[in-house]
Amino acid sequence: MLIGILFALIYNIDNKLESIIKKLEFIHLDDYAKSLIKEAERMLMVAYAPYSNFYVGAAALMEDGSIHGGCNQENASYPLCICGERVALYNAHVNAIGLKVMSLAIIAKNPSKKLELPVSPCGACRQVIAEFEQKQSSPIEIFLKGETDIVYQFDNSELLLPYQFSGKVLGE
Repeated sequence: MLIGILFALIYNIDNKLESIIKKLEFIHLDDYAKSLIKEAERMLMVAYAPYSNFYVGAAALMEDGSIHGGCNQENASYPLCICGERVALYNAHVNAIGLKVMSLAIIAKNPSKKLELPVSPCGACRQVIAEFEQKQSSPIEIFLKGETDIVYQFDNSELLLPYQFSGKVLGE
């Protein structure tokens, strides 16, 4: 009985995720999404990850069509590391002043283990993406890709971080 209930819950959760997550093949993406993912892949080549060997490239598409990339940067003092997603968003913020981020592509690579499925951003990156959406009052479309042609597409960060912390709770 309990196993049947657990199976039903898991099945229900999987079905809900399938309706939220758009699972696509790279070849079927629009040209802008392909270009964005290719820039994120290019960023993998300049990622600095000598400690984890976990490489992340990211690229942000701005409302004017410009693309700004970023990649993870590790440091022997681990708290000083920064994720590729945040580097791309901060790069976009300072190089495309006043423009909205329309889409964000994130790709990960692990030389010791092929990533068959896309990898989700960490919690800190999810929060930063959410804050960018709040600041610009519009959603950021998110593409996640691993080392295969499978791409997950999300309409906004709320699907990755449902109960977001907001600056609205900090002061007046």
